[in-house]
Amino acid sequence: MKDTYESPLASRYASREMLYIFSPDKKFTTWRRLWIALARAEMELGLPITQGQIDEMEREKDNIDYELAQQKEKELRHDVMAHIHAYGALCPSAMPIIHLGATSCYVGDNTDIILMREGLELIRDKLVRILASLAKFAEEYKALPTLGYTHYQAAQMVTVGKRATLWMNELLMDLEEVEYRLDNLKLLGCKGTTGTQASFLELFGGDQEKVLELDRKIAAEMGFDKVQPVSGQTYTRKVDAAVLSTLSGIAQSAHKFGTDMRLLCHMKEVEEPFEKHQVGSSAMPYKRNPMRSERICALARYVISDAMNPAMTSSLQWFERTLDDSANKRIAVSEAFLAVDSILNLYENVSSNLVVHPKVIQRHIMEELPFMATENILMDAVKRGGNRQELHERIRTHSLAAGSQVKDEGKPNDLLERIAADPVFGLTKEEVMQHLNPSDYIGCCPQQVDRFLAQCVQPVLERYAEALKGTGTEIKV
Repeated sequence: MKDTYESPLASRYASREMLYIFSPDKKFTTWRRLWIALARAEMELGLPITQGQIDEMEREKDNIDYELAQQKEKELRHDVMAHIHAYGALCPSAMPIIHLGATSCYVGDNTDIILMREGLELIRDKLVRILASLAKFAEEYKALPTLGYTHYQAAQMVTVGKRATLWMNELLMDLEEVEYRLDNLKLLGCKGTTGTQASFLELFGGDQEKVLELDRKIAAEMGFDKVQPVSGQTYTRKVDAAVLSTLSGIAQSAHKFGTDMRLLCHMKEVEEPFEKHQVGSSAMPYKRNPMRSERICALARYVISDAMNPAMTSSLQWFERTLDDSANKRIAVSEAFLAVDSILNLYENVSSNLVVHPKVIQRHIMEELPFMATENILMDAVKRGGNRQELHERIRTHSLAAGSQVKDEGKPNDLLERIAADPVFGLTKEEVMQHLNPSDYIGCCPQQVDRFLAQCVQPVLERYAEALKGTGTEIKV
């Protein structure tokens, strides 16, 4: 059937793994795991629930009758109640105790936290793989000179590998953010309709310690060591805003990389991979458009703007809860994860297969190097007895003339020939040309790359070695 809208994030871009995390199966089986955790904890704390009821719930936790759930939702106009009935139809002995004492947010909100945690773990591993790919690239090209740019005007030289460390440094910042979010995600637990846990206090005959222990037991079963200390009916929506802020940060870093790649592709210095039969343009068969990098930027802008949704939702929650968050967050949060997943899939593909064209880079360097060499030439001439101020003025005059020849007449840059022919410098042409070795102008770039990889990147790759297995990026850099 192709007569119904489908999200491109699902049909074209996101990975199977991320699509599963935000799938109905994952959502509703997680609801059932939460109902089992609730029942088990209530039984252990003395409520009249039997092991047989829990075994029945365990046996049917993955068997979801979506048709019955849909039918019940039409009848009851409530998705949680519909799934309670669908689950209870399979677990008749457990039906009376499913969802005992809980409100809808018990399954809805706790599931959202669990899914965000799993999504962040997948994103974390992809960030590590991209760092590994870029580390190999930076190591290989750490000493290859290239023009640096400020304001997109040629500036002092850097190296191809050093530029890659700028991309990596931002990804390391993103990884730290992801790790922070994972370390600080708290389950909602069982807080009741307004966060007072009144229903559970009633169930446990006023025993507040059992109410607290219920939270702890459920959190432990779901793999959390912390729950929200206080809440209304929901966990604070600042959690969603914080997580999407982290995803937005990843999108920002990826957009910077994608933009740099698009500019480098235009200059033909570094290109993204291009398949043997790939078509760059339907009209211009010679073109090699940087389509992956463009797609990274397109999706990144979507994520950056999408991060405003939970921020506004958080600011507009009334008292203990209002329902205008639900429809928004179920779209905004899941699609942000799907989009970032798509971005990182593209980023990993591009960063693993970058194509460098050293001869083009060298040609561009030699077009600008005469101007950059003038400071060294000035120092050389002063050491030979020249007047620094007079020489500076002569260089300025010659530079303007040479620049005019390049820009106005389309001729080669003859600045160094002009300087060599000017007797005030006291330098032969050979002595002037000795200042044209690009490697003399890259400063500490190779050493910076080595230090950055050893001190900042390698510890991360070692910490997440499991995420790199089978990717070809396990090699120590």
